[in-house]
Amino acid sequence: MSSTHLVLHDPEGRLDTEVPLDRELHKALVKAVLGWTGDPALPPADLQQIALLLTGTARAVAADVRRAAGLLSEDHAARALADVVLEEAALRLSALPEGTARCVQDRARLVRALYERLDRLVAVAPQTVTAAI
Repeated sequence: MSSTHLVLHDPEGRLDTEVPLDRELHKALVKAVLGWTGDPALPPADLQQIALLLTGTARAVAADVRRAAGLLSEDHAARALADVVLEEAALRLSALPEGTARCVQDRARLVRALYERLDRLVAVAPQTVTAAI
């Protein structure tokens, strides 16, 4: 029996810290997905792949948000807001991605929210945060 899952071996955690995301590509995908006004008429397997891509993106951006927030003082308002967004992201990412338009759009909204939070963290302390991500 063959497996349909690929396990990525990254013991040094380099993918989270050294491989930059193609933000423009992800922003374009999020915009396209959130622009769906009804059934996108895509096969469930295609929707599943889009959901998986957005899930991976959300996890990577969440890691950037976590690192950036960690550079701020414990009582900084931006850090508290980042913690709330990260808790919500963890909750939403705990559910397995499905091959449905609803799931894909939920993941797209999550990616958008994470990028927005990251941008706000960079605006608060651009030198410190940008150097960390």
